[in-house]
Amino acid sequence: MINGQTARRLKTVVAASAIAALLGGCISASAGPQGVYATPIGNAPVTANPTPYSAALYCMADYARRYNLPSPRMAVGRISDYTGTVSADGGRQITGGASLMAMSALAKSGARILERYDTSVSEMELRYANNRLIGDAGPNAPDDVEYRRILAGSVPGTDFYIVGGITEVNYNIRSGGFDMAAGQAATDTPLSTAFSGKSFVMNIAIDLRLVQTTTLEVVDVVSYQKQIIGREVSAGVFDFLNGNVFDISAGEGGLEPVQLAVRALIERATVEFMANLYGAPGPEICLSAGPDPLGTVGATGGYYPAYPNTGTNNGETRADPSRWHDRRDGDVRRSRY
Repeated sequence: MINGQTARRLKTVVAASAIAALLGGCISASAGPQGVYATPIGNAPVTANPTPYSAALYCMADYARRYNLPSPRMAVGRISDYTGTVSADGGRQITGGASLMAMSALAKSGARILERYDTSVSEMELRYANNRLIGDAGPNAPDDVEYRRILAGSVPGTDFYIVGGITEVNYNIRSGGFDMAAGQAATDTPLSTAFSGKSFVMNIAIDLRLVQTTTLEVVDVVSYQKQIIGREVSAGVFDFLNGNVFDISAGEGGLEPVQLAVRALIERATVEFMANLYGAPGPEICLSAGPDPLGTVGATGGYYPAYPNTGTNNGETRADPSRWHDRRDGDVRRSRY
């Protein structure tokens, strides 16, 4: 004989089992025809990753080309994280890719960049070429193959390089919030509400220096900091209805991206470095800056073209999130294997 309380418990168990089975039905124990157990969620396209200082870097490149100002040969060394901050899961809390961000910033400014950060491939090919293991096509290719010759002076030297590090992370410079709850003591109207909000400010800082390669003289130093804000807002309702308890709450929170703040700091410093090297007087040069005359600078970076194809390459489409997207670009056709 099952009493009413036991029946209600059984109904609860059955309902929970049904929900669990429904959720578990989204995952198959065997791979489908596409070779996957589940389809990943999310379909946001790849977009550009600019900062508020990216436009100034593009303007700097346009200024240099407009007045035929030669770009010095630039390189980037180690820009390390010296804060030592570690997240709760054991990983680094601050990006280790600051040097790569500096290379992208230099490209946006129109600088000529020489690779000095990772030369492992070039050094390996140099060793292979020294042992006559690498061949290049000769005059009568493909039958004619000549081993690659090592020519003295074929690698250009740098004029300046950027080094430095991330030197400060200060948490909770200032924080504030409120927490409010209200309700009635009467049992017939026990509705209660709660509201809360929190915000805090932190900051991050970098110290970079511009070094002349031939003399190792530090010709420019930049030290910047940027504040980052985070906030959280939540609200809830608590009530009893016919012996049942209902607790409904909702919230919203956000933190300004810390790594994007590092990129913004590096781009601001690069603007100052390149303005000094180009001899630009200041931000007023952007007042008369028009479109890029070469058409090869987009919101994802700039470059000196390796081949004379500026009229036909894809430089103007680099910032379009729909380009090369198999679901958003009608010109792209899926290959069939």
